[in-house]
Amino acid sequence: MKKTIIPLLMLCTAMTAHAQGGNVGMGGEDGDYQSLAERLAKVEKKHDMLDVYINYAAGAQASDDGGAWSTKFANRELRLELKGNLTDKLYYRLRHRLNKSNKAAGLDNFARATDLMLVGYDFSDKVSLMAGKVCQIWGGYEYDENPMFVYKYSDLLDHMQIFQAGAVLSVKPVPTQEVAIMVSDVYNGTMNEEYGDNLIIVDEDGLKHAEEANNPLTFIANWNGCFLDNKLQTRWAWGIQHEAKGRYSRMLTLGQKLNLPKLQWYVDYMGEFDDLDRLGIVSEDLAGAMDGNYRFSKVHYNSFITKMNWQFAPQWNLMLKGTYETVNIKSVEALKDYRKSYGWIGSLEYYPDKTQDLRVFLAYMGNRVEYSKDANLENKNSNRIELGFMYRIKCY
Repeated sequence: MKKTIIPLLMLCTAMTAHAQGGNVGMGGEDGDYQSLAERLAKVEKKHDMLDVYINYAAGAQASDDGGAWSTKFANRELRLELKGNLTDKLYYRLRHRLNKSNKAAGLDNFARATDLMLVGYDFSDKVSLMAGKVCQIWGGYEYDENPMFVYKYSDLLDHMQIFQAGAVLSVKPVPTQEVAIMVSDVYNGTMNEEYGDNLIIVDEDGLKHAEEANNPLTFIANWNGCFLDNKLQTRWAWGIQHEAKGRYSRMLTLGQKLNLPKLQWYVDYMGEFDDLDRLGIVSEDLAGAMDGNYRFSKVHYNSFITKMNWQFAPQWNLMLKGTYETVNIKSVEALKDYRKSYGWIGSLEYYPDKTQDLRVFLAYMGNRVEYSKDANLENKNSNRIELGFMYRIKCY
């Protein structure tokens, strides 16, 4: 058996790589877990030039989307991740989704299945630069979590496109404070690929045809702070995205986190202000009432997220999360403040092996969407119960 495992591990390591710093905006930090090579093949690792991970989450689900309950087994996440520090200054990272299309998009020539493909360089302890396909550096703590560990995103985050080709410059004037700026593409494909052909914008003074921007770019400024011996943390950001000619999307994200040894609690605010509805939640809601390819202007999204993790006993964690979100379409009088969404999640998690990033969980997720009377839409309710596991497998 051992003779079979060793070649497989060697093949796995030939494909792979480790992380830089705190992994800002790209899935949180990794714990000090033992790799399968160390456990099974007895390979002693003496460098961090190559780390190999498989992110896998699956479970048995019972769900109700406003009708009868249904059941299924679902593989929610499957991502290969390679990262490493080639020198004390040069690092790289690749993360690719194995259960998503590999077709390259028209603008950045990356497949959407590729989350990250970047190279970074630390000029000093205070200044670093990375470029490639990166995660946009918005603030908030739900945003920065590894997607595998998020049972269900808020509506706003669930509709965001965050992995874009670009570059990030990071400066740490002191070890506890970081300021970063980013320039990236605004989306992966062309405007037509993102929004469809013959896009018409519903504006305050009538219908207008959307024109592709000459410089479809995103600019973000980010601040990450630590206070009180790392017990209080902040992740704030502000940015602007050039969606189409004369049309911009602006976003403010404010994340605050209490970080205690056995209790972690964060509160996030995310606000998006669109001249052209970037998220598309409005288009989904009103698709049945529109004959054509329409997007609304003057759309304002608000999202409030709070989440608590409590390690109440060794190898056990209780997670509680709540969301409240609103949508306001200022360009149409009847649709002002037309949508409110409430979400709640609870999960009991057990970590059977202290040397592995493996959790077995039983979770419940609920959501209710309420519409104003003028919107003439039916309220929606959904519920899901899931028994499953999440395993960040460290191959090497």
